[in-house]
Order: sequence, then structure tokens, then C-alpha cells
Amino acid sequence: MDWSTKSVLVTGGTGSFGRRFVEVLLEKKRPKKLIVFSRDELKQHEMRQQFPDPRDSPMRYFLGDVRDRDRLARAFDGVDVVVHAAALKQVPACEYNPFEAVLTNVMGAKNVIDAAIDAGVDRVLAVSTDKAVNPVNLYGATKLVAEKLFVQGNAYSGDHKSRFACSRYGNVIGSRGSVVPLFMEQRRNGRITITDPAMTRFWITREQGVQFVIRCIEAMQGGEIFVPKIPSMRLGDLAELLAADCQREIIGIRAGEKMHELLLGAEESRGALEFEDMYVIPPPSDWIEYRGLPDAKPVGETFVYSSETNSHWLTAEEFEALLEDRV
Repeated sequence: MDWSTKSVLVTGGTGSFGRRFVEVLLEKKRPKKLIVFSRDELKQHEMRQQFPDPRDSPMRYFLGDVRDRDRLARAFDGVDVVVHAAALKQVPACEYNPFEAVLTNVMGAKNVIDAAIDAGVDRVLAVSTDKAVNPVNLYGATKLVAEKLFVQGNAYSGDHKSRFACSRYGNVIGSRGSVVPLFMEQRRNGRITITDPAMTRFWITREQGVQFVIRCIEAMQGGEIFVPKIPSMRLGDLAELLAADCQREIIGIRAGEKMHELLLGAEESRGALEFEDMYVIPPPSDWIEYRGLPDAKPVGETFVYSSETNSHWLTAEEFEALLEDRV
């Protein structure tokens, strides 16, 4: 895929993922045009200081909301690749404001799909989360629906050229709402709060997430859900690394949280394919033509990719290296 000939747009482009995506794409892929689509003018202004947009620059900034289909239609004009990263993702905020979560995460996904088909966008990749697998909170449920919409969006596209796929991964170290910056803030007072030391999570850096998304865009045929192989860590071990000398207060698991997360559930393992560094869930429907991928092997019908039973656990040295990529 020749990125130098492509116009690329990222929704939620001023967020943690969007900023690193822009940085990496400009440095390594040099697209013809790179459009940041987001609703926060202040964040766009701040981002413009780092990535300016003079006439000879590929950068463009587009104010808008994924809830607004007309604005998306205007923004997608002439675009070849869309990365859909815009979402309401704070679990407590989504629980307290469920209609807002649905409007952005579900209806926003529908609007992106409709606008992309109408504008003739070639490839559209949605950034998803492990919380979409067997969800227990509204955020995860909305992301599950968004995944389903993107997979089935290929049926709506039909003979049109637009193709849709998803990338799904775990917690991003240092992102807004992550426990990592929370622990680092709390340790100043000598006391940290832990829900449950035995709780496990998948971990990935922004850089790794961005590189994975780029790879997925280049490999996608339409209808896939791509899942990277990434390490796990127990919350108690994380607390020991970040705040070993601090007093701990165990506050118990909160509403809408799981003890352990899944990136690939048992129901999805039928037909799922394993590669050296990732799993791929092909489209489940016969009406989505799928050519398959070379060097793939089936994972088996009983396979589950869980943060609890993961074969790769973060060591202290690995985690320190990952922290260098924090926000």
C-alpha cells in the first residue's frame, strides 16, 4: 500500500491515539493528506502547534462531531482511508450518561459507515477495545455494537469499494483514565487505592497500538477483527512497581468492571486464525467474500484469549520500557 498517494482522516484525532497516529504517519508513511477530525477546537489549536498546517503541509484540521453525518460527508470528500477512533470511553461517564454514549459510540459508528460508503472511501478501520468482548458495562456494549456495525457495514457497501474492519486491543499505558497515571498521582500522598490486587489487564503502548492499526489497514480485506498478542499484568504487581513504598487501600471491584478481560472469546474462536503476533476473526457471513490469509492456523474451538491465562506476563523491566511511551 502506497501511503504517499493516500488522503487519510482520523476521527477523534486530538485524543491520545490520534496524536500518536498523526506523529507516526507523518514520520514513516508520509501521506498525501492527513486530516484530523474532532470536536474540540482548543485541542486542535494545541495540536496545530506541534503539527502545523501551512499550504505545503499534508495536515488539515476539521472541526466536527461523528454524531453529525452531514459534517462527516463533507470531511470524507476525497478521502481514501479513515481511522475511526472517536468515542466516549470513560466507563463511569458512560454509565451515568448512557444516551450520550449510544449517540457517539453507536450512532457515530453508523454515521461513519454511511458517510464512507457515500464518499467512496476505500478502507475504514475502527479502533475497538477488549471491553467489547462479553461486555459488562455500557461502554463495552456500545463498542460491541460498533464492531458489529463495522463488520456488517461491508454488506451495506456491497458493490461499492468501501471496506470496513476493526482492530481490538487492551488498556493503553498512560492514556487518559488509565490506572497508571492514577497511581503516579496518588503516590505523591503516600497512599494508593486498588480495586483488587488479583485483577489482570492486557497492556499496550500508544506506539504499539498505532503500528498495529497501520498494519491492519494494510492487511484488511473487509469484515475482519484484528487482535494483537500483547502481555498481561496483575494490578497488585503494577502497584508494586509504581508505588512500592505507598500504603494500599483495597476498595473492591467497581460496578461495570471485570476481574479479567478477554480479547478473544470462546464463541469467537470458531473460525478465528492465529499468526505469530496476532489473531484474526474473519467475517462470519457468507455474503462477505473473504480470500483468507497466508500462514494462518485455526486457534481451535475452545480457545480463549484472556488476561488471566495469557502466556505473556509483563516483567518489571518490560513495564519500565513501556512507561517511556506514556502520555
